[in-house]
Amino acid sequence: MSADTLALLEEKVLRAVETVQRLRKEKEAAETAASSGSEQLRGQVRALEERNTELTKELSSMRAERDALQSEQDAVRQRIEGLLKQVESLGA
Repeated sequence: MSADTLALLEEKVLRAVETVQRLRKEKEAAETAASSGSEQLRGQVRALEERNTELTKELSSMRAERDALQSEQDAVRQRIEGLLKQVESLGA
């Protein structure tokens, strides 16, 4: 093996080592970014679940209020109908 061939082989080995080191660093950076992204997504999911719970409670409260208002409306309608009947009976 000549000195030039050995020098070329040494250079290729050094480039391969540098490439492997660079790829390892890139892999670590990608794993860190993915882990960080996963944590952010989990946090967002938790926040959305909490918001969903709040909105569900608010919806339930609004439905109860609507039902109460409908009952009150029915009671008022019945009273007005009673009054109208009394007024009509006066005119007859």
